[in-house]
Amino acid sequence: MRKRKSLLTVAAAALAVLAATSLAKADKLQDVLGAGKLRVGILTDAAPWGFKDDKGEIAGLDADLAKLIATDMGVKLELVPVTGPARIPSLLSDKIDILIAGLGATPERAQQVMFSQPYAVVNLGVYGAKSIPAATGKKPDNLEGRTVAVAKGTTLDVWLTDNAPKVKLVRFEDTPAALAAFLAGQADTFAENSAIAIKAQEQNPTKEIELKFLIRQSPAHVGVRQGEQNLLNWINTDIFTNKLNGKLGALQLKWFKEEQTLPTL
Repeated sequence: MRKRKSLLTVAAAALAVLAATSLAKADKLQDVLGAGKLRVGILTDAAPWGFKDDKGEIAGLDADLAKLIATDMGVKLELVPVTGPARIPSLLSDKIDILIAGLGATPERAQQVMFSQPYAVVNLGVYGAKSIPAATGKKPDNLEGRTVAVAKGTTLDVWLTDNAPKVKLVRFEDTPAALAAFLAGQADTFAENSAIAIKAQEQNPTKEIELKFLIRQSPAHVGVRQGEQNLLNWINTDIFTNKLNGKLGALQLKWFKEEQTLPTL
């Protein structure tokens, strides 16, 4: 009997050690602190979120936020370029530690990714020249028969497909291609977020780009892998702290021309 109890005690202790080891391995926050480096996935083709500046360096709101988070964490920063379609796969395959890439939260994405509290918010909609009338109601009746350039597979593509059957969607591989098509006159309008539309207008003032139909607001979140709760808690605390000290508002003002009132997740 004593031998059996002894074996059970040893087995229980072994399981406890294994569990503790698994938890330690699963703690991405400690991994990052131990490595002294934070790998951040970031877009490089979606100004003002993330883009290459005149010197070929990655700039934008997301780049500045990544620098702020790494500084607060006390580690070096490695910016890892990702594309829109590859954002989440890069995170899940551990090519990056966190994702700061204008990422919106959806129930589908939440099956794979945990989202921080928002750090910025934009309007999702359809944008076009001043000469095109704006919508007067909750449906894009003003866009019937018009072409809308959109990055395929995005939330905008899905929404317009489901809710605007009379709109002629022209799908492109990514946001830059869709925007370029609009600027080249290959589409009447383009579907994107307000941050990108504002930047496009700044760079192309003669286009007189305006919002033609508002779909909804879209907060942007930092993304971490499912189960990395300690890392998510730290990021949320850092975002909260930088809201209070004004640093986050300063970044919003720099890149979006206004300090924003953010929703909560």
